[in-house]
Amino acid sequence: MRFLLWLALAALSVGCAHAPPPVVPEAAPQSADAAQADWWAGFGDAGLQAAVVAVQARNHDLAAASARARQAEAQSRIDGALLWPAVTASLGARRDDRLGGNAMVAGASHAIGLAASYEVDLWGRQRATQRGALEDLRASRFDLAALRIGASAGVASAWLRAAGLQERVAIAGLNQRDAERLLALIEARHLAGAATPLELEQQRGIVAAQRRTADALRQAEADSRVELAAWLGEREPAAPLAPGSLERLRPPRVDVGLRSELLLRRPDIARAEARLAAADARVEAARAAMFPSLVLTAALGSADGRLRGLFDNPVYGIGAALAAPIFDAGRLAAGRDLAQARREELLANYRAAIVNAFADTQTALHAVEGLEAQIASQAGELAAAVRSRVLAETRYRAGAESLITLLDAQRTLHAAQDHAAQLRMARLQASVGLYRALGGGWRAGD
Repeated sequence: MRFLLWLALAALSVGCAHAPPPVVPEAAPQSADAAQADWWAGFGDAGLQAAVVAVQARNHDLAAASARARQAEAQSRIDGALLWPAVTASLGARRDDRLGGNAMVAGASHAIGLAASYEVDLWGRQRATQRGALEDLRASRFDLAALRIGASAGVASAWLRAAGLQERVAIAGLNQRDAERLLALIEARHLAGAATPLELEQQRGIVAAQRRTADALRQAEADSRVELAAWLGEREPAAPLAPGSLERLRPPRVDVGLRSELLLRRPDIARAEARLAAADARVEAARAAMFPSLVLTAALGSADGRLRGLFDNPVYGIGAALAAPIFDAGRLAAGRDLAQARREELLANYRAAIVNAFADTQTALHAVEGLEAQIASQAGELAAAVRSRVLAETRYRAGAESLITLLDAQRTLHAAQDHAAQLRMARLQASVGLYRALGGGWRAGD
């Protein structure tokens, strides 16, 4: 019996001798989280930082991506198991008896067995399959990192949009009150006979337009809060932002670095590269599947009618089987062509990811530079509008200027104030877009 056990173990060792050592999957990059904390903290607002931290824990897309990464890890273990022998043990008992007639039966029987099988990886199919699974695992982790960066940038942009609309609502309220104050002045002049009914109706129209603008902005602000809540995985709109949130923010400086380093900064490029490597492995596996396969088997077992005699007469078996595909109606060849076409698709996606990464960065840089120039020019426009509005009202009160001039100055000032708020919001969002284009601080291989 001892000899047979050693013989079974020797059969198992045949398969183990051909199996390579297990490959430990690469750990997910850890630098992304630390770098993300740095970039959003650069805006200097606790509310913005809290929103970005919360999205990491609450966003449903990130939870789904994390589950996909765990699926890929489990699949890599499944495919890696093909490199090792499969061992099964069996234990059974049976009772046979006759219901009538003269049939001969053996009575009770007991059986125990141990079997092992191993497919020798002659052409590297199993190794290629495992390598493809490991590359899929890497791609899923890079995908999770890319989604984290996207979620952080998305919630930051949504927060800035909400803060910007809140500021525009406040400006619209001030402009409405200013228009109502001027309406009261014109009504007083009308009662005194110094203003015509046409002038009175014109100002009433401006007040109504200001109210309509304020209502539209309040609706947009409410929608922005719903969007922010969706990023955070909440059903109800986010809590009101602190007044003047946008005024306190200053866009942080961004070190763009060398453009060639962008290939190491973007997890979406790393994801495309890993998927391409997985496709290469699957092409190799599909080609190897067209060649013969060799399966080694070993079995040890015993059967007896008596339980105490179960180990008295053990038997063993060792075998090898070579199988080669002869006719499969082109299934294996089609599988190879499918894998090759999939690789070509992923190669095109990889090249597109590189081109898009450089395009995103260039566009983000243009946005930052262009908005800074617009803000500088608009500052002079706003200052001139404020002075024109003050001068026009002063001259109108003194009777030296017509109401048309005052109304034009009023409209120009209101538009300049609203445009200034929009530019501030866009400039801050451009910084978020630049951080996102640069990979949010992520580094390959960290």
